[in-house]
Amino acid sequence: MLDSKSIGERRDEIAESCRNRGLSSVDVDSIVSIYLEHNALVTQLGEVNRQRNEHQKSGKRKMDGAEREAHTAAGREFKDRVGEIEERLRESEARLNTGLRSFPNYIHPDSPVGGEEEFRVISHSGDVPQFDFEPKDHLQICADLDLVDFESAAKVAGSKWYYLKNEASLLDLALQRFALDILMEEGFTPVTTPDVARPEIIEGLGFNPRGEESQIYSIEGHDLCLVGTAEITVGGMYADTIFDEADLPLKLAGLSHCFRTEAGAAGRESKGLYRVHQFSKTEMFVFATPEQSEEQHQDLLRIEQRIFDALELPYRVIDIATGDLGAPAYRKFDLEAWMPGRGENGDWGEITSTSNCTDFQARRLKIRFRRKGSKKNEIVHTLNGTAISNARAILAILEIHQRADGSVAIPKALQPFMGRDSIGPR
Repeated sequence: MLDSKSIGERRDEIAESCRNRGLSSVDVDSIVSIYLEHNALVTQLGEVNRQRNEHQKSGKRKMDGAEREAHTAAGREFKDRVGEIEERLRESEARLNTGLRSFPNYIHPDSPVGGEEEFRVISHSGDVPQFDFEPKDHLQICADLDLVDFESAAKVAGSKWYYLKNEASLLDLALQRFALDILMEEGFTPVTTPDVARPEIIEGLGFNPRGEESQIYSIEGHDLCLVGTAEITVGGMYADTIFDEADLPLKLAGLSHCFRTEAGAAGRESKGLYRVHQFSKTEMFVFATPEQSEEQHQDLLRIEQRIFDALELPYRVIDIATGDLGAPAYRKFDLEAWMPGRGENGDWGEITSTSNCTDFQARRLKIRFRRKGSKKNEIVHTLNGTAISNARAILAILEIHQRADGSVAIPKALQPFMGRDSIGPR
């Protein structure tokens, strides 16, 4: 949520952010008007309370009966007037908070402006493989090596659910431990989180737990939702917390299952493991001071690159365009791996993302810090980044490291965790 005190002076920035994100339905001027009305009521209430206090002080002098009666009547009028303004203020504050929740974060000045396809390619790593045989997509590889069972899962849970089997199950665990070892070396504290969260925590992090297009599963009969990322549960850990400046940056590695409805998701490019209802993920989350957040964002991107370089996967880094930014993100980078089975002749597919959310999430969750020697609390900045999203990482490993005999080579970085150097052939 944006700072309400800034919306008057930064009105044009807010309007530009909404426009560049394609949020034409947000009426910026209407919400600014509510903010100005709210401020006027606060000023009015202060003035009436000042007059009421003076009136109360004047009642200490000696009065005759008629004066005392008039003074008492005036006191009742002041009380009623204060109550009326306070009620209008409560209504105005509720409308203002609703309006503020419709505003997205500001946008980094270097983010490319445009729709989903207007991203900027920053760099490439690794070479797109040139196979001397007809490569398979991961669905065929999984069928040939008995690694994933979509059919049985469909009977049990429906489409887009799956069983991991044999080496795929081991690969799922290996990726998690591999990521953790790197993150602990990078100064992250590992945290296994709940797979559920309250709606107010989810909303505080900028996700929508309700509505037809929500990606969040709600648990019927309980004030809980299944989380789509450990960003929610790790970010929510420190709601209503005041850090000492010396404690920041605080870096946490959240392990969780992730659940997503994938409302509206369809098409050939979403097949198999690329877009599923449940997967395991290791998520990086950082609480930082405003001065630290830009550097921390670059560092999260560096760690993601370190991980996928070690997995020997060709990828590109892209700077996400404004029209594809989620509401909390000030700036976002994605890693996209080359997936030979994607599209007709192979294509890039997202495997990680990292976002700087500045103070947008922390303000709503009241996560603050205090500088040494200061009595003033400031809002922290929050950042998140995917270390490894297992389903897509497994997909990319199977397709990139497949061999002509039908086997799949296991990247050297994972071999100690897998206890083998290949899967198959069978």
